[in-house]
Amino acid sequence: MLSCAGQVVGLVIVDHGSKRQEANDMLIDVAAMFKRVSGGEIVEPAHMELAEPTIEQAFAKCVAQGATMVVVHPYFLSPGRHSTKDIPELTAAAAAKHPGVGFHITQPLGLDEKIAQVMLQRIDHCLKSTFSCEFCAKR
Repeated sequence: MLSCAGQVVGLVIVDHGSKRQEANDMLIDVAAMFKRVSGGEIVEPAHMELAEPTIEQAFAKCVAQGATMVVVHPYFLSPGRHSTKDIPELTAAAAAKHPGVGFHITQPLGLDEKIAQVMLQRIDHCLKSTFSCEFCAKR
């Protein structure tokens, strides 16, 4: 359960957004998985650009579900322009439409040994399947 000093916390997970629908659909799966793993009741996906739902739409959905604090997580690896400038600006604009609702933007994924472990799993899978797994076969 996500909590913060008596606040009802909503989470918006933001990726860049893509012209490819299957890339955008994956964020829906990421949000559902995070909701299941975290026990968070209010978890919404959003795309920074190119697709919906937008940050503004996801923020509003969190508020409609009762969130009094919305935490926005940039689903990015590095602290580049999008996660340090664009997403905070878009979030502030969305929050301005909901007076009394707090918000915070987290760091992107960044450096974490767990990411290296996932990378190792992916590489090991390819090596063990002699590059003929379902993903490699499409290449």
